[in-house]
Amino acid sequence: MTPEQISDFERDGFLILPSFIDSQVIEKLQSRFDPMFRGEFDTGLYPDEWNWKEGRDDPTLTRQICNGWKCDRTVAKTILSATVGEACAKLGGWPGARIAQDNVLWKPAGTKSLGYHQDDSYILWVDPPGYVTCWIALDDTSAAGGTVEYARGSHKWGLSDMQPEYFHAPDDYQATLREAAKQAGAEIDLVSVEVPAGGCAFHHGRTWHGSGPNQRSQQRRAIIAHCVTSQSQFHPTNQSYIYSRYKKSNSLEMDEAFFPITWTEQGYRSPIVPHS
Repeated sequence: MTPEQISDFERDGFLILPSFIDSQVIEKLQSRFDPMFRGEFDTGLYPDEWNWKEGRDDPTLTRQICNGWKCDRTVAKTILSATVGEACAKLGGWPGARIAQDNVLWKPAGTKSLGYHQDDSYILWVDPPGYVTCWIALDDTSAAGGTVEYARGSHKWGLSDMQPEYFHAPDDYQATLREAAKQAGAEIDLVSVEVPAGGCAFHHGRTWHGSGPNQRSQQRRAIIAHCVTSQSQFHPTNQSYIYSRYKKSNSLEMDEAFFPITWTEQGYRSPIVPHS
């Protein structure tokens, strides 16, 4: 991350890079989507959240798995890479980064929208709270194809308690954004992330973002790493109904087996992360 890139991130609340991973990595990741959403997990472990399964769920909904790194070794190599961790740490101004959660997202042609939200509204169980997210495109993206959209500068509006009533396929996916802008007395300046496969975008945890329906004939796949500072602990009182299950009794420590440290200034990486 150059000083200019860090400055752009701090000003806009996001940073878009047209190239981040190479074609061989893209092809390996793409090949894992079909088996993962059929429930074929090569580690034998289920992910923490599995919001769409082949043959079970509405085919017009976006397909999502959370913490795919736990169930798929190919996903883990990218999500837990030092490259992702270092970039997020430098953008966040942290001494190191750890993974709090990942997303494996798949929007086939014709799938519906995802509601506008701030990631930090979902991370109040961490102390200190605050994400830097790396969103990696595995297909060429376009506005008509339901790519992620950012509201430029919206990370400066403050943390809202609003969340979309329906995250998947809301009737008006930008409704929460408009209300947040109204409360902040701010103008909305939308930017669609249009990059080739292998490009990426980093965004601040308070940046408002969402995505429209995929109106093209091409699918849109992405993997997303949500990082927090390596110094994070569990919040002493706030809980997550999913992720607080990993909290040890009488301890605020975030166990590195479940929340690995992927990069620090001293070169430390959790023993669990892939090293090749």
